[in-house]
Amino acid sequence: MAKSKTPAKRAHRAEANRLRNKAYKSKLKRAIKQYDNAITAEDLDTAGSNLLQVTSLLDKSISKGILHKNNVARKKSALSKKLNSISQ
Repeated sequence: MAKSKTPAKRAHRAEANRLRNKAYKSKLKRAIKQYDNAITAEDLDTAGSNLLQVTSLLDKSISKGILHKNNVARKKSALSKKLNSISQ
C-alpha cells in the first residue's frame, strides 16, 4: 500500500476506474450476447437493432478509454460480418 497521501489517492482513484470499466465491459458483453442470440435465431430485425446498440456502446467505450480503437474496429467488423452472412 502507498506510504504517502498522493499515491494513496491515486490508488483509490485507480480502483474506482477499474470497477467502472469492469461494469461497462460486462454491459457490453451482455449486449453482444443478445446480438449473438438474435443471430443464431436468424431474427434479422432484432439482430439489426442489437447491432446498432452494440456499435454505439463500442464507440462510447473508445471515448471513455475502456477499449482501444483498433480492438473496437475489429469487434465491429466481426459483428457486422455475422449479420451480413445470414442476411444473404
